[in-house]
Amino acid sequence: MTVRNLDKLFKPQSVAVVGASTEARSVGALVMRNLLQGGFDGPIMPVNPKHEAVAGVLAYPDVDSLPACPDLAVVCTPPPVVPGLIDQLGRKGTRAAIVITAGLARTKDDGHTLQDAMLEAAAPYDLRILGPNTIGLLVPGIGLNASFAHLPARPGKVAFVSQSGALCTAVLDFANGRGIGFSHFISLGDSADLDFGDVLDYLGSDPTTRAILLYIESIRLRRGFMSAGRGAGRNKPIVVIKSGRGAEGAKAAASHTGALAGADDVYDAAIRRAGMLRVYSVGELFAAVETLARAQPQKGDRLAIMTNGGGIGVMAVDELVERGGRLAELGEETVAKLDAVLPDTWSGGNPVDIIGDAPGQRYADVARILLEAKEADAVLAMHAPTAIASSVEAARAVVDVAKGSKFNLLTSWVGETAVAPARTLFNEAGIATYETPGRAVGAFMHMVRYRQNQEMLMETPDSAPAEFTPAVAAARLVVENVLAAGREMMSEPEAKAVLAAYGIPTVETHVVRTPEDAARLACDMGFPVALKILSPDISHKSDVGGVDLHLDTPDGVRSAAEHMKATIAKHLPDAELQGFTVQKMALRPGSHELIIGVTTDPIFGPVILFGQGGTAVEVIGDRAVGLPPLNMTLARELISRTRVSRLLKGYRDRPAVDMTALRLSLIQVAQIVVDIPEIVELDINPLFADDKGVLAVDARMRVAAAGTVSDRRLAIRPYPKDLEEEFALHSGREVLLRPIRPEDEPEHYEFLSKITPEDIRFRFFGLVGELPHTEMARLTQIDYDREMAFIASAEKEGTRDRETLGVVRTITDPNNEDTEFAILVRSDTHGQGLGSKLLDKMIRYCRSRGTRTMVGQILADNSRMLDLAKGMGFSVRNLPGEPAVEVKLAL
Repeated sequence: MTVRNLDKLFKPQSVAVVGASTEARSVGALVMRNLLQGGFDGPIMPVNPKHEAVAGVLAYPDVDSLPACPDLAVVCTPPPVVPGLIDQLGRKGTRAAIVITAGLARTKDDGHTLQDAMLEAAAPYDLRILGPNTIGLLVPGIGLNASFAHLPARPGKVAFVSQSGALCTAVLDFANGRGIGFSHFISLGDSADLDFGDVLDYLGSDPTTRAILLYIESIRLRRGFMSAGRGAGRNKPIVVIKSGRGAEGAKAAASHTGALAGADDVYDAAIRRAGMLRVYSVGELFAAVETLARAQPQKGDRLAIMTNGGGIGVMAVDELVERGGRLAELGEETVAKLDAVLPDTWSGGNPVDIIGDAPGQRYADVARILLEAKEADAVLAMHAPTAIASSVEAARAVVDVAKGSKFNLLTSWVGETAVAPARTLFNEAGIATYETPGRAVGAFMHMVRYRQNQEMLMETPDSAPAEFTPAVAAARLVVENVLAAGREMMSEPEAKAVLAAYGIPTVETHVVRTPEDAARLACDMGFPVALKILSPDISHKSDVGGVDLHLDTPDGVRSAAEHMKATIAKHLPDAELQGFTVQKMALRPGSHELIIGVTTDPIFGPVILFGQGGTAVEVIGDRAVGLPPLNMTLARELISRTRVSRLLKGYRDRPAVDMTALRLSLIQVAQIVVDIPEIVELDINPLFADDKGVLAVDARMRVAAAGTVSDRRLAIRPYPKDLEEEFALHSGREVLLRPIRPEDEPEHYEFLSKITPEDIRFRFFGLVGELPHTEMARLTQIDYDREMAFIASAEKEGTRDRETLGVVRTITDPNNEDTEFAILVRSDTHGQGLGSKLLDKMIRYCRSRGTRTMVGQILADNSRMLDLAKGMGFSVRNLPGEPAVEVKLAL
């Protein structure tokens, strides 16, 4: 994944059409027509050996005959000649191509495909390919319509990226009819080279793109998608439609978790964790991006509603509750203010019914009070047209109040002809307005969900959480023994041993061979006990009569074991019965039965599941899915997305669950899969939870040999705590070198404020003012897969607060060949050995990753930095005509 040469694709200076045609309605003819009609400024060169001209433009017989090297080539030829054409274009110097041709993915007799040959031809030249099987690309801002779409796209600030060609044309039709424009309109096609990750990387930093819309059918590269999505999502809204919501493969799962965590649930979790917003229709797609573009940052989910009609107010409340929002509870102070400006017959609460005869002044008074109310996070103003009050006057009053507010105000003037002028006022004022109460509430919930997802985006869990210290070696030993025995499924005692190694409380469990052994052991343990069959061939023991509870006599235990043995022999004669497990009965009256599990998604890798447990877990279907790693904040959010979470808070005489212990158990399970990649499936069902804590009553795990598990199995890389190290400055001051984290942003502002203007010039090649939040977020919220920044952090003198003394950062190309570095040390710490320590730390890190070369640019008059680089072994090369020199180190 890389943005290399994507400027040639999205901002070409010249275009060649290979396979341009004079045949009406052919792809080659349509592409030529669209390019010529689009207003593209650069040369357009058709390539066709059969015609002297195409669409009135001089044609060339082959690529070699082109008078100049095209930045971009559009290929619309039969499949067999595509690989050869890509090679010719690469040799010519072209660095981007749109391959419209379909049918390249079919396997030939030799087992290879034309698509493979095409990519092999492109590789030596770093030639980037959009497609094959694509409609093409439109960049209206530069007049580029390199597609065979039936309509052009209007210029705008929204980018649309789709895997479906059919949806591309439908969206173009939809957008044209509503005057919606685009910065980029991209049909990915089969994504042989260019995929969502590449495009998100490019669009995320593109100044002409305000928001990004995605239509996703499937993702191939999870790390690339998540990494690029999280990076772009920090800068601008990303709204997603994901099709194909079925859960394939659930029947083959060995655990409840595997059956419950459907494919769509996992996509939902990934989209949420990347800070994107998911919607479910094309109309909702554009409505959401318009709402987010106009909205202030949303603070919470409490909505205050004002309306001149009770019916539409009730409709809005119903929609809000159904979508999971909250109706703001108006306080006494707010109600008193409303009493002073409203008739005695007003509703007295939220929604605020201001009565059908409400003039503009009443709208203004109520809107102002609600926008100032501390108990509301946003206001929805609604209006139904009446004969005794002006819709336009009411709208103008709301517009005037909204101008001075920092909170979100949404509007819904219900109707059509009578309220059209009012809606025009709202649009001109940049205030979001909606035709119906349902759409208005839906827009509010888009803002709420987007804020929640953005908060999740900022979370960076540790690779080694501070809340507990697992016995990793003990857990690994259990896994290694299971694999050495040639088994996939752990026994229940083995699974519980792994849980216990990570600090998860478990029920005392012992293994016996015979019914007589079970009876003797039960006497030693004390009654009552639970008895379960032990078989590697039976995963869900209760389904086959393999569980008996509350046994309180030796004879009862012996009889239950004999009965289980006979039942298994009759109904599952091929199952291997290894014996029984005997457990102390977990007597936790009033506890909740929950499930925590792990399954491995074929695309996004390990996922964590939480929900209501017990034997009816699949029937109840109350679960939520998240991606590891987790921390307390992410665990809380995961729990909150289930229905059972409301019961866990306590009700009537049932006390609230110890939520700290429950969240910690989720973090512990997530850490198991971070540390031990061989564990590919895990179930704790039931997990008892009450005010005393949690207890794992039953557990199962499935393992796979390390050779079959990807090293990059996690969709999100955790904070690499293992890279932290301490050292002392020459003055003796203790300093911690560690990777940067999102929460370092405030200290980073303070750090930059203590840099002298000269040092700022040396670092940024010029003077810069205070960086905006968006830029500072890019510096502190990094993706550890593609970049690294180590900061030097130390305690402030006389306090326990910490401050940043220096930072070194690198950005590495996706091929891990070259990395560019920059370093900045606080001006008052020069001469303390900090710069050399930071640079040495980064060199060691890049070497450990296998990066080949480290490069940087240093202003020629920055003698201190040049001396440091030379001392660390960097070579120096002058850059003609530039004020800087290039330093390079072979790693």
